[in-house]
Parts: sequence; structure tokens; C-alpha cells
Amino acid sequence: MTNKRTALVTGANKGIGLEIARGLGRLDYTVWLGSRDQRRGEAAADILRDEGLDIRLLTIDVADDVSVGAAAEALAGATEKLDVLVNNSGISTGWVAPSDDRISDVRAIYDVNVFGAIRATQAFLPLLKVSAAPRIVMMSSSLGSLAWASDFDAPMAHEANLLGYNSSKSALNAVTVAFAKELAPLGFKVNAACPGYTATDLNQHTGPRTAEQGAAIAVRLASLADDGPTGGFYDDAGVVAW
Repeated sequence: MTNKRTALVTGANKGIGLEIARGLGRLDYTVWLGSRDQRRGEAAADILRDEGLDIRLLTIDVADDVSVGAAAEALAGATEKLDVLVNNSGISTGWVAPSDDRISDVRAIYDVNVFGAIRATQAFLPLLKVSAAPRIVMMSSSLGSLAWASDFDAPMAHEANLLGYNSSKSALNAVTVAFAKELAPLGFKVNAACPGYTATDLNQHTGPRTAEQGAAIAVRLASLADDGPTGGFYDDAGVVAW
């Protein structure tokens, strides 16, 4: 078995996901760049390969059971283990008042942001269990913090009152804790990462933070030492209130 560390980052053909892949590649990981669209994924992988990084493409749509199953089978045929899984794929349907948010849109958000993370985690667990130091990172958001959401005077508390997106990240935080509890005896570190208000397609690039800045916490949690934490929710400054 090779000693080189391996990582899979879903939704990595652009934005924060691409920067997570770049960051892990710079730490000498073999990085599987997960992308729904093969053409866009290959173009992103080529950019990182041109920087001298060990990048492989894995076509995967986390909202599709068949796609996730096929991706897991393909990865199992290409590598003996997986050291890191970063569940980065996420969507939002925009800034809509809760009373106007359509159930179909909320369901679509959950299928990627919540069920997608569960699908991918379950599918890649066999490879992660082979690792001597398995790490799982869930890309969450401070908007999923119930402490923040229940503070009516918090910054952006009313402007960013997004029913589907915010609640999906709250659910993802709960998913993080559930997996962390189950997998702790096996040496897993499972944590949620908050990238901060980062300029991405999700917010029409209005965030003040760069994608590289937003990716930093995920890279740090993906490369935790054996004495690192598990079951937490972190941003650059430390623990984020649940």
C-alpha cells in the first residue's frame, strides 16, 4: 500500500472546492477532484496539474445514487485507500423569503447539501476505513448555526434568513456529529467547516473573503493530527457556536 495520502473533494471544479483541492495538493496529497460535469472537472484538474500537483478527476453527482455508487466503485478500482473526504458540494436557490420558498427548491437543496454528504460519506467509508488516519470534512456555514439564527440582532440575521439553505446547513451540522460519534472509535476525525462569507457563485460573488481564504479551514481540518478534535464546527478563529 502506498504511503502517500489521498483525498477526495466533491464539487471541486470551481470556487472553494477548487481551492481545497489546491491546498491539499500543495500538502502532497493525491487529490481526486470531484465534479458533476466531466468537461469542467477536467479543465479544473488541468489547471492544478499545471501547478505540479497530483490531481485526478472523479465524475460524481452527489445528488444521484447511481453516480455516487459508480464513483465509489471507480475510486476503489484506482486506489487502495482514501485518507480524506471533503463533502464540499452545495447549492442554494437564492435569497427568497421563507414564506415564498418552494418545497421543490428546498428539497433540491437538501438533496445536495444534506443527503449528498450522507450518500458520499456512506459510499466512501470502506476506503476511508483502510486509512490509518481518516478525516471527513463537511463544508457548513455560520448560517446553519442555531445560536446565530436565534439572535434577531445578529449581523445579517434578517437579510440572510434563507429557509432552505440555512436549515440544510443546520442539518449538516447534526449529520457531522452523528458520524463523528459512530466513527471516533475507528480513529476518524469528522468535523464541520465554516468558510466565512466567501465570494462564490452561491452569493453572486458578494462575499468579502476569497475562495482561498474560505478553503483554509477545510484544509486544516482535513490534515488534522491524531490528537486533533472531532465532532466540532470550526472557522478560522476557532469553534463556531452550534
